[in-house]
Amino acid sequence: MRAEKISIVGEIAGQVSGAAYAIFTDFTKMDMVKTSGLRKALRECGATFQVVPNRLFRVAVKETGMSDAAAGLKGPTAVVFGAGDVTEAAKALKTFAAANEKLPVVKSGWMEGRALTAAEVEQLASMPSKKVMQGMLVGTLAAPMTNLAGVLHAKLSSLVYVLNAAKEKKEQGAA
Repeated sequence: MRAEKISIVGEIAGQVSGAAYAIFTDFTKMDMVKTSGLRKALRECGATFQVVPNRLFRVAVKETGMSDAAAGLKGPTAVVFGAGDVTEAAKALKTFAAANEKLPVVKSGWMEGRALTAAEVEQLASMPSKKVMQGMLVGTLAAPMTNLAGVLHAKLSSLVYVLNAAKEKKEQGAA
């Protein structure tokens, strides 16, 4: 390979090795204005959108040991890389595609060492974000403790009411 291509492969390999996910899209029929808008939307959620030659991408992922990530890539491909929350990037892609004539088209994806289909990427876009899911988990874990505290408080309150009633009855009987 020529020196420029070796440099490009090294850059792509660096991005892939530092990414928690990659979403592969077909960007044909997108003009520069739409591409810039998509890049801005993805940048807000910590992702980047980069057009990559399939052959060089396959060489780069082979170097990083993630060769299954590039399986089945055909035609013009742009990759959405990121190290943050994959659901945020998938939602940004879905929202942008809905507003822009279904462009770009998601081909496949890769997340945490596992290849994803386009349907699985679509499911990621419909899931709540990682922070929301963590909040739901904390709420689920805290619910039994909260319920137990409520039950114990109710029992103590009823005991206090019984004692107060007994005290008032004795006071009325003594008077």
